Amino acid sequence: MVEASAAKSRVERMGIELPGLGNDPAAIRQRIEAMERLLEGLFVIPGINRPIGLDAIVGLIPVAGDFVTAAMGAWLVWEARNLGMPRWKLWRMAGNVGFDAMIGLVPLVGDALDFMFRSNTRNLKIIKRHLDKHHPATSTVVQG
Repeated sequence: MVEASAAKSRVERMGIELPGLGNDPAAIRQRIEAMERLLEGLFVIPGINRPIGLDAIVGLIPVAGDFVTAAMGAWLVWEARNLGMPRWKLWRMAGNVGFDAMIGLVPLVGDALDFMFRSNTRNLKIIKRHLDKHHPATSTVVQG
């Protein structure tokens, strides 16, 4: 019993010490932005200067790749649910993920469309609008 409480206190300390591990809106914003960067903008393709991420790369693996990236995109919807977003926004986000998964299943053409239709970026925008309206303290200022 003592070991369990010691492990719990370590996890609680980690949540306080490491950014992005809490359940507060600011931590959720950090996690969803990181996931969106991983899925949609991991690196830039030289020559055309177009960002590409795991969504397009893993989506090249027939069927399984699309299910994996759909699951990762569904995680963004789950985080949005944790924020208490309205159901219609959650359904819209789920529709984006589902559409992305369905077009990804079509060989070659689906991979090209997957490269153009960025469901995770669309979903991040929906979540950010919600956070900016309902949790303005979480917004970050980008200096150019």
